[in-house]
Amino acid sequence: MSARIIKGSAELGRKIRSRRNELGLTIEDAASKAGVGTKTWSRYESGESIRRDKILHICKTLNWRALPVQEDTDSSEINIKEYKDSKLWSQPLAETLGNAAAISFVIGSDILLDNITQDLESLSHKPKGTHLGELELSWLRDSLPEQFLTQYDYDFLYYLRAVLMRYQEQAANRILFTAHTVAEELTLYLIMIESEFLMESILPNIPPDDAESNEIDSCSTWSDWPFDLFNDMDIYTFLYGDFYLEKNHPYHFDHWREAQFYCES
Repeated sequence: MSARIIKGSAELGRKIRSRRNELGLTIEDAASKAGVGTKTWSRYESGESIRRDKILHICKTLNWRALPVQEDTDSSEINIKEYKDSKLWSQPLAETLGNAAAISFVIGSDILLDNITQDLESLSHKPKGTHLGELELSWLRDSLPEQFLTQYDYDFLYYLRAVLMRYQEQAANRILFTAHTVAEELTLYLIMIESEFLMESILPNIPPDDAESNEIDSCSTWSDWPFDLFNDMDIYTFLYGDFYLEKNHPYHFDHWREAQFYCES
């Protein structure tokens, strides 16, 4: 998928600079958190264009839900062909659950892989056993279930990346995703979560599903696609609810890599 940009403006640059100052961040702090160079961040504040793949990290850095852009930016024009041409496009997912679900996978799996890679890089410079909670900056920490924070070390993230890359390979080979383990369910759920920011901005521009695809009743249902694959919401209920999971519970971290489920393809 070709890179797209948000057109810069003096007003957008002013808002970025103002928000950074409001949060008490230096340019160096903000650039580090966003994963860009200080010169690149300075260009944002001077009103230059922003690559679309950097928007999510900028928003996380500034604690914004969305980038305050003007309506005439070229990011508002969504061409479904760009997503369908991506090697990450899952045609079986589109045919089963609609174009929005397949676009969510393209966006979310790319962002998730980037976030895992950055956290792996940070952990690789720390002593063995260091977990995400001990990092000054982690892109995944707030997205993973809180109860098991101390378990998210280099080995776990490496395993999570392998699961994600397998799903990306399945997308390229037109294989509908299945989840036999909690870790696999979690990976698909995280993909959807990581896509939310961009999906909210492009949903109004996604054309109706192809004739051969099942129709989505409402744009608001697009985020249900992982649960539709699982045929339940257990991943959310048990891992993101107020439950304390004992070691014998199937969703306890000790069982995340065990094959427990079967999802029909």
